[in-house]
Amino acid sequence: MVDPASIATPRRRRRAKTDRLDGETLLRALLAYKRGEPRVCAMVVAPSPEEEDRRRLCRERQALIAERITHVNRIKGLLFSQGISDYAPLRRDRRSRLETLRTGDGRELPSHLRAQIGRELDRIELLLEQIKAVEAERDGLLAAARKPAEKPADEKAALDPVAMLLALKGLGANFAAVLWSEAFYRQFSNRRQVAAYAGLAATPWQSGGIRHEQGVSKAGNPRLRTTMIQLAWLWVRHQPQSALTRWFKERSQQGRKRAIVALPRKLLVALWKYVTQGVVIEGAVMKPAA
Repeated sequence: MVDPASIATPRRRRRAKTDRLDGETLLRALLAYKRGEPRVCAMVVAPSPEEEDRRRLCRERQALIAERITHVNRIKGLLFSQGISDYAPLRRDRRSRLETLRTGDGRELPSHLRAQIGRELDRIELLLEQIKAVEAERDGLLAAARKPAEKPADEKAALDPVAMLLALKGLGANFAAVLWSEAFYRQFSNRRQVAAYAGLAATPWQSGGIRHEQGVSKAGNPRLRTTMIQLAWLWVRHQPQSALTRWFKERSQQGRKRAIVALPRKLLVALWKYVTQGVVIEGAVMKPAA
């Protein structure tokens, strides 16, 4: 499958477009690709129906959490307009706490406002149940993905991405599921493809004697990129003795924001080598065995 946006076309004038011309262009691009010209076009690696269905759990959980945050912020905004700023809608005593709230001038909450907040709490409780169900289904999927204990003849075939990711300190079930379903379900030829797929590849700009970096491309998988940036902060906290954390601390003196954006790329490449080739990340700490 060829990515049509990767095929170069002339932009100097209005051009004719027919199925015959498009077929000829695709054929020329395919012939050049088969001759060994890798940059003449880009090939799309489509996931299988099973792989596409497997990633729905992590995406549904992300959507449910975003919806939960919306309702929580709405409740806090309604109460803040009444002078109340210490109410937590996610606590277990949210119903009883709502009945004891008083406005900034000592009045009880208006009846309609209390009823509106109650309906918002109904939605939050429904979302909490759905999030719990999705997480249970995700944990079951991760448990079923682990391979049996017997060791096959091929050493690479013995590598279990899920078990290997969960063995690292600082990686929980959600991070392992996202990495497994969004990134490590497919094969990559080199580290550049890994970084480009996540949208973490650098985009240098050079013209004559002018050179500067434009930041990451952001042209890849947005869910994987967001997860890797979140994981980078947790990696610095839970893996302080690793080589990646030491590299980050050395570069963070020049700019913490720039360094934390560069760390996810290195971390993703290191995790890719770890789950595909068994290359242990230098200085990484494993979880204690159960």
